[in-house]
Amino acid sequence: MALRADWLPALAAFEAAARHQNFAHAAEELHLTASAVSHHVRKLESRLGVSLFQRHARGVALTPQGRQLADAAGTALADVDGVLRSLRLAREERDRVRITTLHSLAYTWLLPRLPEFAHAHPHIQLSVDTEIALARFDDSGPDLGIRHGAGHWPGLTSHFLMADALFPVTSPRTPGVEAIAEPAQIAELPLIADHARQGWHDWFRAAGVHGRKLEERYTFSDTTDALMAAAHGLGAALAREQIVVPYLRSGQLMRLPGPKMTARWSYYAIYPAHRRLRPAARAFLDWLLAVEKD
Repeated sequence: MALRADWLPALAAFEAAARHQNFAHAAEELHLTASAVSHHVRKLESRLGVSLFQRHARGVALTPQGRQLADAAGTALADVDGVLRSLRLAREERDRVRITTLHSLAYTWLLPRLPEFAHAHPHIQLSVDTEIALARFDDSGPDLGIRHGAGHWPGLTSHFLMADALFPVTSPRTPGVEAIAEPAQIAELPLIADHARQGWHDWFRAAGVHGRKLEERYTFSDTTDALMAAAHGLGAALAREQIVVPYLRSGQLMRLPGPKMTARWSYYAIYPAHRRLRPAARAFLDWLLAVEKD
């Protein structure tokens, strides 16, 4: 006897009733009435010509034939559910893009622009990782990364995003800031540093200031923390042009006298050279390459 599609509702109702050994509980799970579940079971029994349940005052119990069908139906429906779940997860993974980037860049540059991407690609899910440690681009790793460097990393394809520059900033509320008129005087303020490869010594040299003792009073591992320290009036920080824009626009920070020093490194979008980007990741990369740079 071939299994026809119109048997499926009855089999689903029977499988739930067999699991619960109770028509009312099965009905609650299936969003049906107990009488509807009973009707499906009786319809199945009529077609098969066997009794699947023994009905008694305290409820129902499976007959030997019912137990045989319940085992087969339960296994089959579990298999179908597993395949459906796998297909659903595969679809979700297909539309998910995993990104690794610097916390400072995500906070001040990427996040303000993401609504534009979300509007253009509402079906794409983004996972953004801002851990300090460099991500491993293996099969379980991120799809794309944004890195600050020279543009060449073994095993990775890189696309130039934007250049960078450095200049000093501080809060308008920093004590003594009103007296700063030239680069050399910045050394009199408490200096705030991060772990960047270019720092205050490089900038003062580019500004033509020599022979000054430079004391970095505060050092932070993350550029965002260094800028926030400056915004709170702790001293002067050496800001990255692409990261400091929101602080300058809001008035939390102001630029101090002196040149804008071109950074040795730039920002690049990267991904494994051996792995072809999935369509969702390619869409995000194309958007990155086209997004307006401040």
